[in-house]
Amino acid sequence: MAGAATLTITESNYQSEVVESQVPVLIDFWAEWCQPCRMIGPSIDQLAAEYQGKAKVGKVDIDTNRQLALKFNVQSIPCVIVLKGGQVVSKTQGVKPKAEFAKMIDAAL
Repeated sequence: MAGAATLTITESNYQSEVVESQVPVLIDFWAEWCQPCRMIGPSIDQLAAEYQGKAKVGKVDIDTNRQLALKFNVQSIPCVIVLKGGQVVSKTQGVKPKAEFAKMIDAAL
């Protein structure tokens, strides 16, 4: 369901894609059954294309990557987190406009 530029982040590639990333990483914690997650999905995919080369944008399916959801204390989804150097710089939950997610990335650049 992710767009071409949107990464699928899993427990196995988290270290290389996020922790070792030279650029900020926005992660959308979501699940297939979550309707609000589906609502922000297109915005996340657009941001992935727009920030290509400047930041990474990815999605974590909490049903198949429970350890990552626990690591970031994801209580409800959608939950969007921006990390830089493997450290959380911002976090928000719920449906938000694309511009708000863009601001989160911009603040980390």
